[in-house]
Amino acid sequence: MHIVCSEKTKAKLQAKHNVSMKDVRECFMNRTGEVLEDTSEDHKSDPPTTFFVAPNNHGRLLKVCFILRDGTIYLRTCFEPSAKAIATYRELGKPIDF
Repeated sequence: MHIVCSEKTKAKLQAKHNVSMKDVRECFMNRTGEVLEDTSEDHKSDPPTTFFVAPNNHGRLLKVCFILRDGTIYLRTCFEPSAKAIATYRELGKPIDF
């Protein structure tokens, strides 16, 4: 799995959300639910922005937002999801225990 992330985004993830690329990779490996499309106007992109919610290896639940283009993952952001985001993911993604 190849994940592309700009240095600016990496710095923001670390400073604002205390999330490392290791956390992101772990979430991809631990994902058991579906990948959902982000349909909000603010996040529209071509190809579309997608997301999932999964724990890292220490059980920290994170929402991972990315664009998949030509088999490459372009990370947009990753952060702890709100209660609403968790509920939405449980409803629309595959129900999982977390």
